[in-house]
Amino acid sequence: MTKIDVQMVEDIAVGAALLGTGGGGDPYVGKLMAIQALQKNGPVELIGVDDVPDDALVVPAAMMGAPTVLVEKIPSGKEIFKAFDSLQNYLGKEIFAVIPIEAGGLNSMIPITVAAEKKLPLVDVDGMGRAFPELQMVTFHLYGLSATPMVLADEKGNSLLLNTINNFWTESLARNATVVMGGSVMIAIYPMYGRDLKQAGIRNIITYSAKIGRAIREARKNGEDPIEALLKATGGFTLFKGKISDVQRRTTGGFVQGEAHIDGIDQYKGENMIIDFQNENLIARRNGKVVATVPDLICIVDAHTAAPITTEGLRYGQRVVVIGIPCDSKWRSEKGIATVGPRYFGYDVDYVPVEELIKG
Repeated sequence: MTKIDVQMVEDIAVGAALLGTGGGGDPYVGKLMAIQALQKNGPVELIGVDDVPDDALVVPAAMMGAPTVLVEKIPSGKEIFKAFDSLQNYLGKEIFAVIPIEAGGLNSMIPITVAAEKKLPLVDVDGMGRAFPELQMVTFHLYGLSATPMVLADEKGNSLLLNTINNFWTESLARNATVVMGGSVMIAIYPMYGRDLKQAGIRNIITYSAKIGRAIREARKNGEDPIEALLKATGGFTLFKGKISDVQRRTTGGFVQGEAHIDGIDQYKGENMIIDFQNENLIARRNGKVVATVPDLICIVDAHTAAPITTEGLRYGQRVVVIGIPCDSKWRSEKGIATVGPRYFGYDVDYVPVEELIKG
C-alpha cells in the first residue's frame, strides 16, 4: 500500500501530463485541487487492482471537453462531487474506490481529489495508459463494458444522467451536452465491478506516472539531462527536436483540433515536423514521412526541462523535443487499432508500431 502525498502529486502531475500526449488537461488547476484536498483530509491510499474485491463497485472520475476551454473556465470544485454522488445515488450501492479514466494532467488529479474528499482508496489502474479524445476510446470498451449510466455536471449546478444503447451513443450525446454546458464538464462514468477492472484495466498507471515525474525532477536537481532521464523511464524514442514555427488551433465540437509545425534545430536543422492533434497528438510526420501515429504516444516536451507541453500550451518559438512511446499491448489488438488507430481519425495510413517506424 502506498500513500499519495503532496510530493507524489507533483510527480504524478508531470508524468501523467506527458502520458496525456497533449491532452487530458493542463495539470495546474487540478494539482491545486488535489493538494488542497490532501492538506485538508490527509494522504490518499493507493491500492493495486488485485486489492479490489470482485464484487466491489469502482468508478472513474474525470473532466470531459476541450482543454482550451479550461484556460478561461476554471472548475468550481463542486461539479465532480455532484457527478460522483449522483451516480452513486442512482446505482444504489456504495462506491468502493475511485480510478482515473486516463493518464492526463488534469484527469490524473481529479480522482485524487475525489478520493481525498470521499476518503476512498484510489486504484492504480486506468482505461487508456495515455489519453484519448472520445469516451469509447478506453480498454473498458474493448472488453464490452458500458460507459453508462454516467453523470455529467457543470460549474453552474446543472447535471445530466445518461443511459445509452452503446458507447458510441454515449460519446455523441455527452459531447453535444458538453458543448451546450460550456465546453467542459466533470463526469462519473463506466461504473464497474472489481472482476471487470482486473481484466480490462491498464495496471500501474499512477505509479508509472509518478516514476516519470520523479525521474525528470531528480535529473534536474542533479544537473543531469532530463530528456535522457525521461527516455530511460519510458522506453521512448526521440523523434525530433526543433522550434515551433506555427500552431493552427481551433476549438470545435467539444474538442481542440489543429496542427503544430516544428522547424528542426541541432542535428535536425533543415528538417521539419508536422503534428496533428484532436485534444491529443494523433500523427507525426517528419519531412512528410509518418514517424508515429496513435495509439502510440506522441509527446512534446520542453527541450531544456523536459516539461510536458499540452496542445493548448503550444506557442510559437518554443524549443521542443518530440518523443514517441510504445502504447500498451491492449491497444495493439485488432479491436484496439480499429477503435483508436489512425484510420479511425481519418488518416489513410495503417498503424505501424513506433519502434518499427523509427528504424527507417
